[in-house]
Amino acid sequence: EKTMPAIRFAAVALFTVCLSQAASAACYVVYSPDKQIIYRDVEPPVDLSYQLHQTVPQVVPGGTLVFTPDDDGCQFKINKLPVAGSNMAPTRPPRADRG
Repeated sequence: EKTMPAIRFAAVALFTVCLSQAASAACYVVYSPDKQIIYRDVEPPVDLSYQLHQTVPQVVPGGTLVFTPDDDGCQFKINKLPVAGSNMAPTRPPRADRG
């Protein structure tokens, strides 16, 4: 059967993509208003289920969150965030999925 090798190829390709996605990590960097790095880690400093404009100002007013799809540089972790602000979520619930 000619379709069996195509199915096997598709399954192997899908598995490879899933494996590579799991192996990749992001690097999250938070800059203070005066452009000093105050957070760098592979763990996000805020709840990413919310929009960044809702969470970042609660953690670092005037700060900026930058992230990259790789973890290059994140092996040197920095965490100068206020303890109460780390992973803070907004007080209102997220918008409903309209899909």
